[in-house]
Amino acid sequence: MLLTYTGCDGGSLDLPERLIFPRVDVWSRHMWEALTWVYLANATMLVVHEIDSAYWKEWRLFGLPGGISLFLVVHVPLVGLVLWGLLEVRAQSTAGVVFSLALAAAGMLAFTTHAIFILKGHREFNAPVSVAVLLGTLLSSLVQATLATYVIFA
Repeated sequence: MLLTYTGCDGGSLDLPERLIFPRVDVWSRHMWEALTWVYLANATMLVVHEIDSAYWKEWRLFGLPGGISLFLVVHVPLVGLVLWGLLEVRAQSTAGVVFSLALAAAGMLAFTTHAIFILKGHREFNAPVSVAVLLGTLLSSLVQATLATYVIFA
């Protein structure tokens, strides 16, 4: 279908509809941009939480062997995956959505698990800044999961 475009000089031009109203969904593009920034925020909160976890010796809380050495070794590939996920989200790929949902799930799991430990009376992660990081992780995870779901169905 041809539509007539009238310029500011009064001249007109018949153009295909797709050139005037591109099929690229501008809203979707903004959602991907928002998802990228929320992914970065959530990744930051989770990395800060893991730093806090080293302080609180989280491996003891979960009864895991290996101490700080195994804790650090395990986190090398985990941080690499989180960064790879950011690249995939920025590229607006299907893998980016998968990484995004996985990171959001990890954030919600971290909050829930630590909240249960705190409610059971464990002293770990009860410092105000630790609680704030966990709450920030939950909030950013919920927003991230919502945005990732939107880009799936948009």
